[in-house]
Amino acid sequence: MPQSPPIHDLPEGLSLSEFNARIERVVNGVPALQNQWVVAECSDMRLNRSGHCYTELIEKDDQGTTIAKVGAAIWAGTYRTLYEKFLYATGQVLATGMKVMVNVTASFHRLYGIKVVINDIDPSYTMGDMARQRQEILNRLKADGVIDLNKQLPWPDVPQRIAIVSAAGAAGYGDFMNQLQSNPYGLQFYTCLFQAVMQGAQTVPTVKAALDRINAHLDLFDCVVIIRGGGATSELNSFDNYELASYVANFPLPVIVGIGHERDETVLDYVASIRVKTPTAAAEWLIQRGTNALAHLDELQDAVVTAVRDTVSQAREHLAYFTSMIPAAARHIIDTNRIRLNNYATNIPFAATGLITTQQTRLDRAGERIGEAIGRTLQREQQRLQALADKAALLSPVNTLRRGYALVRAGDKCVTSASQLQPGDNITVQFAEGSADATVN
Repeated sequence: MPQSPPIHDLPEGLSLSEFNARIERVVNGVPALQNQWVVAECSDMRLNRSGHCYTELIEKDDQGTTIAKVGAAIWAGTYRTLYEKFLYATGQVLATGMKVMVNVTASFHRLYGIKVVINDIDPSYTMGDMARQRQEILNRLKADGVIDLNKQLPWPDVPQRIAIVSAAGAAGYGDFMNQLQSNPYGLQFYTCLFQAVMQGAQTVPTVKAALDRINAHLDLFDCVVIIRGGGATSELNSFDNYELASYVANFPLPVIVGIGHERDETVLDYVASIRVKTPTAAAEWLIQRGTNALAHLDELQDAVVTAVRDTVSQAREHLAYFTSMIPAAARHIIDTNRIRLNNYATNIPFAATGLITTQQTRLDRAGERIGEAIGRTLQREQQRLQALADKAALLSPVNTLRRGYALVRAGDKCVTSASQLQPGDNITVQFAEGSADATVN
């Protein structure tokens, strides 16, 4: 077993403060670590009571895994300047999750350790990165062939049944409803609010859930309005989302998007059927659609009135013309028919004579045919009567008796069967010539 060295042979160790002092002398003041422009993503950004801003600068790989990280600080005086500079240039508040290009200086403190101090920021880099991300989403939507699908849906002439996706207490929703309901044309709109969170991490899932509820009752609505009032531009980042944009692009009802201020622009603006800048503008678009329909109705009404007036005027002209033509036409008709009547009167005697002669000839021929038919009928009937007479003579009782037959009577009845007679009955036997009485034995 090895022996521990004697205590007096152990090396003398540095104090931690001395060791940190050495690091401090190495890090602080090195030109390569002073005022360097660094690209990173802000994480866990927070302000303390003194106005200092603390964050972490991180770098991620293509899979989203953090591969570098360092704590950073923006001292209060610098932060106020950078905040206003960034907000003025981008319209957004510097916040967690943003990709930035910042000017940093490495600083090591014996007590607090290594930290980088942010001296400046380049807003154009962040704007470019946001624009790049937005363009990537738009390119993907174009490649999928869905970016214009919602724009191709037909609109009703007057969309009055409106499904609204917004936050119930939002000022933008209130502005939209006030504009819609107080329109000076008396147009009636029927609205139904489907609530959603309109900023932050819950925006995408809640807006999609609202659209799902609308989709379950498509026959009740003419269109969908997605609105959100003003606020920080950074609060609109959730609407630069491929999943939500694709969902809106494929939605079976036309969608109006009115999100943010005049200068704001999101991916949803590119896929919606109608893109307006504010909730109030969305209401104005719907009202304008209604007033256009009213104007068209007025035009149709004027056209109908004009057509009726023209028709009545033409009818009056025709009536006046026909009225002036009636006497001459009547005289012409009377003269024509008088000539025809005279012709008929002249032709009637000749026509009557011809008709009578023709009918007399037909009558004579008919008389001859009737006489011939009567002669033939009489001859035929005489032959038939002679045949019947011959038959009657052949079948008469006298002729039957002459052939050797006899007629037996018992009293007034003719006897046709021996069973009708009893012994001792008196009968009379009639012959062709004479009769004889007999008794049955």
